[in-house]
Amino acid sequence: MTGAVLVASGLAHLVVLAVDGGPWTGPVSWRKPVTFGLSFGLTLVALTWVTSYLRMGARLRTVLLVVFAADCVLEVGGITLQAWRRVPSHLNMESAFDTAVSMSLAVGGGVLVVLLTVFAVVSFKRRPGGPTGMPLAVRAGFAVLLVALASGAAMIARGVTLTRTGHQEAAYHSTAALKPLHGVSLHAVLVLPALALLLSRTGWSDRTRNRVMYAAVGCYAAAVLAAGAWAVVA
Repeated sequence: MTGAVLVASGLAHLVVLAVDGGPWTGPVSWRKPVTFGLSFGLTLVALTWVTSYLRMGARLRTVLLVVFAADCVLEVGGITLQAWRRVPSHLNMESAFDTAVSMSLAVGGGVLVVLLTVFAVVSFKRRPGGPTGMPLAVRAGFAVLLVALASGAAMIARGVTLTRTGHQEAAYHSTAALKPLHGVSLHAVLVLPALALLLSRTGWSDRTRNRVMYAAVGCYAAAVLAAGAWAVVA
């Protein structure tokens, strides 16, 4: 339910963008509540579903997902608030209020890293359940998600460093090269398990399904590597 609300918020701000106009890029844009609403909403829905295949206690999984959902609302809410105020949401230290919002988003990002890392560790510690190809899809999805977390942390670290050294404008534009890597790797945990689920509904043999799943993981890894190469040369 919470994920659906976040997705709806993203779509609603797409309408706002169409009506109000403005740039798609830059630190102040309706793009941010659109993309963050959709991304966090889809990721929350994906995690709620995918973690059902993890071999972990039901109570622990529920607690982690509740915290994750609350953190997603915090992130999207802060970004959306700043978009309506027409000021940057991240790396904005222009006023006490802006600093508070920016720092809350950074702390929230740290909480996301911890939670998603816990799920990733569980997926590799105990083989996930599910139909043929799902264990591989879940593990690969979480492994690629860790790349998204690392690239996100790198963006925050680079931006904060520039901000604290008096290069505010440079901080706003410093994350551009890493955004493709972050975006591509963020949704592997949804795409790969969804493919495994679709394969389970075909009449193909287990061997064929596994081959297709390995090929899909390889293609996704190639896309992540390409985005990483772009981040290096851009």
